[in-house]
Amino acid sequence: MTYNGFDILPSQASGSIKPWKVDIPQKELDNLRTLLELSEVAPPTYENSSLPARAREPGLGLRREWLVKAKEYWQCEFDWRRHEKHINSFPHFSVPIQDDDDDIGRSTTFDIHFVAFFSRRKDAIPILLLHGWPGSFLEFLPLLNMLRTEYYTADTLPYHLIVPSLPGYAFSSPPPLNQNFRPDDAARIFDNLACRVLGFESYMVQGGDLGGRIGRIMAAKHPACKALHLNTHPMPVPDLLKTTRSVQMTESERAGLERNNFFLHNGTGYAIEHATRPSTIGFVMSSNPLALLCWIGEKFLDWTDDEPSLETILESVTLYWVTRCASTSVWAYRQFYGPNADSHGSKKWHIPGQKPLGYSWFPKEINPIPRAWIETTGNLVFYKQHDKGGHFAAMERPRELWDDVEEFTSGVKDVFDG
Repeated sequence: MTYNGFDILPSQASGSIKPWKVDIPQKELDNLRTLLELSEVAPPTYENSSLPARAREPGLGLRREWLVKAKEYWQCEFDWRRHEKHINSFPHFSVPIQDDDDDIGRSTTFDIHFVAFFSRRKDAIPILLLHGWPGSFLEFLPLLNMLRTEYYTADTLPYHLIVPSLPGYAFSSPPPLNQNFRPDDAARIFDNLACRVLGFESYMVQGGDLGGRIGRIMAAKHPACKALHLNTHPMPVPDLLKTTRSVQMTESERAGLERNNFFLHNGTGYAIEHATRPSTIGFVMSSNPLALLCWIGEKFLDWTDDEPSLETILESVTLYWVTRCASTSVWAYRQFYGPNADSHGSKKWHIPGQKPLGYSWFPKEINPIPRAWIETTGNLVFYKQHDKGGHFAAMERPRELWDDVEEFTSGVKDVFDG
């Protein structure tokens, strides 16, 4: 397969990196279809049949009418092989990474999968693009496709773009069985990917959801991470602002804060389950593809601005099912929900010194918080509000997100010198 030079590794990259491609065994796809055929949709109830006042408002959960149609389409018409062909039109790689945690004297090897566009330019800036839950590397494919068809060639691309699968997601190794695994561990693994494996002296991170949290840890704790751009930023009101009588906010920020408060009171049930009973919900999601579709599909419907296509939702849910990552992907939640929860506002993760921070604000993000809050967590040098877009910014609004990343990066290039 020809990748127009985007697959050529930098000269200093480790020889342990191997080209890779997605090839799901047909037996897995046949089993999926059989399970769907045997699965029953729950009978109508008031809760699954009632409609909210407006079509895109959250109701009492997933609507039965939508699930019935989605199940039938997934079972009878959805073509994974067509999606797989498109997925494989991007360069994929796999590499073993030895992760040494000196704090507890542990050494573990992780096989990390990543998609990448490598530049042939000597001055290209490495950018790690990190996804969250219930996302995957698939989130960034619309953005990468736009870049290769409209923006750049491998000779002109000013960046190396690396899109890893987080540990426990898709084709990367799951967390170890004998001890806890935290976002700090993922941050260390990805710093190793950028520096020891790919051979970069410095890099930046763009991320949302869990990827954004991991990116913040990388910016806060790893010197080679020189800059951070985020499109999600969940945090409570900063202590510094609790006693301030008036914090300047735009009308859109006020509306965003109302959306944030609504989500905290009405949309976090799934997260509390992930945080407090990850074993149980892992069994539930892994027991039946229809159960997984309910749990993940609801988020794609509720957390987006314009409703994504059924093809897009089923592509993501199918990836989770065939890679058996539903139960291995919820490891981070117990750090972010419940007593003493960490957030972007946690002081231990404040970005030190003048290391630049950028933020893109989208109105249908589940936690669209005010600029003034974000400014308390680091050197915010870039901030832009958008009129459209939700939680999955790279998938929903790839052009807007990328334009922001480029504008942010062009303004902080000096931090990568030397």
